[in-house]
Amino acid sequence: MKGISYQELKTKYFNFFINKGHVLIPNSSLIPENDPTILFTTAGMHPLVPFLLGEQHPSGKRLVNVQKCIRTGDIEEVGDNRHLTFFEMLGNWSLGDYFKEEAIAYSYEFLTSPDYLGIDPQRLFFTCFAGSEQAPKDETTYQAWQKLGVAPDHLFYCPQKDNFWILGSGIGPCGPDTEIYYDTLKPACGVNCGPTCDCGKYLEIWNNVFLEYNADEAGNLTLLKQQNVDTGMGLERTLAVINGLASVYDTELFVNLKNKLTTLSNLPYLGNENSYQIVMDHLRAATFILGDNQGVTPANVGQGYVLRRLIRRAIRHLRKLNIAGNALVTLAEVVITDYQNDYPELSKNKAFIINELAKEELKFSKTIAEGERLFYKTIRHLDNQIISGEVAFKLFDTFGFPLEYTIELAGENRLTVDTEGFNNKFKEHQAKSRTIDAGTFKGGLADNSYETTKYHTLAHIMLACLQEMFGADVMQKGCNITSERIRFDFNLERKLTPEEIIILTAKVNAVIAQKIPVRMEQMSYENAKAAKAHGTFADKYGTVVKVYTIGNISKEICGGPHVENTGELGTFKIIKEESSSAGVRRIKAILEA
Repeated sequence: MKGISYQELKTKYFNFFINKGHVLIPNSSLIPENDPTILFTTAGMHPLVPFLLGEQHPSGKRLVNVQKCIRTGDIEEVGDNRHLTFFEMLGNWSLGDYFKEEAIAYSYEFLTSPDYLGIDPQRLFFTCFAGSEQAPKDETTYQAWQKLGVAPDHLFYCPQKDNFWILGSGIGPCGPDTEIYYDTLKPACGVNCGPTCDCGKYLEIWNNVFLEYNADEAGNLTLLKQQNVDTGMGLERTLAVINGLASVYDTELFVNLKNKLTTLSNLPYLGNENSYQIVMDHLRAATFILGDNQGVTPANVGQGYVLRRLIRRAIRHLRKLNIAGNALVTLAEVVITDYQNDYPELSKNKAFIINELAKEELKFSKTIAEGERLFYKTIRHLDNQIISGEVAFKLFDTFGFPLEYTIELAGENRLTVDTEGFNNKFKEHQAKSRTIDAGTFKGGLADNSYETTKYHTLAHIMLACLQEMFGADVMQKGCNITSERIRFDFNLERKLTPEEIIILTAKVNAVIAQKIPVRMEQMSYENAKAAKAHGTFADKYGTVVKVYTIGNISKEICGGPHVENTGELGTFKIIKEESSSAGVRRIKAILEA
């Protein structure tokens, strides 16, 4: 096994699958388009859900790309040698084409062939789905690995929680998977140590997901109309493995950030790895979220809440490294420079990234000052020498005051903190937050229902009418759709007046009343641009795109689906207009029969 660079790994992966008949498609936004079931794109399959359900992809049945991802469930685990909040996922898909045996053979060849990664097969271990009440044991996968020469002591059947993949919402395309682990040669943690153990001996580097079912809201599984393969290979983890590195943070991707942190701090990396790694991961994730063309800003809800949490946790660990001042901006500039060739949106949105980080750093400084004031106000009313977990959590959750600061101040005042009570409160909150991340809103375009399809078409009409009223610079900044309503975000520095709400309502209903046919054409991206098609999410669909035209009202690049005629929509009614974040307004609206 020979070491290779970040760019070489991506190139080898792309070339391997292109030689197997796959088409390279671009990566998508970190903010899922019109999918209310998730806050962020957590896997490469999210943008492809309509095509996994049977819609024809413009680039064909075999696809390959690298997708930028955010996984919020890993935030508290960041700081070890392998977990990341932001990461890049190499992926290949079969949309109703090849299935288990071919996918398994491809992954094994790429990982072990001397022409590609050349990993020693003896260092690889494999897991398969053991079956459940609703889905059978995946013997086909087990036998496919055996045919490739994998020994029984390297093959493991595992339960549903380990080897059955489904979206965080619990609905949509799903199926058994087979995961590939790399043995780091660390000592086993015990007699039951195996690939799924969390001790760090085994590192998951590849996952073949066989999407053959669709899960409804009740958890029932039905067979999809086509069998799909969804592969994911974590780029950072694989880069660490093939270069013989003990941690993802030792790869070239973090060298410049680590060097900058070392320059800013008088504390070395060795001995302070946890804080270094948290800062590097969270700052990188925050830079990519801010740099995404969707314009997410720090807030107290949704994506903005996760962004704020990442930034503030990074600041807290910068303080542990004796780094103060405008350090976030300095570090973000390193990330932008490192990634701008592969992700040009970072340099395009650099001013926005820098401005938002600087504002949040200033806000958090004020939060710390306010938190200290509230802390001293609280301890004046204590009945004993213990700050309860409930009070400590309130300082953390409501005011953003970190637990470590509460403990530090308590010690200075000869008090103790009920950390167990705090942790219990935090776990309750975390469980609720994961519910929020995974399924605050049921339905959405993932279910391709007629009602959500109507609202998707409505989004195009709303944007066109808003641009007519406020100028072509108005852009969609987010869209959350259920079968009952639409929540549409757009950039505007002020609230709409009552008169403007009446005018917008009238304009949208006028388009609906005209019963305009909705026409779809497939064309090259270049031709779509030449035709002046609007492309808010143009990076998502590849070299061949779908363009939906609504008379002379709207022409947009979009993955669909849409109604055939605007007359199908009914009557448009605005329920609420409010602020979403700085410079972004939000309209909540419904369609009445």
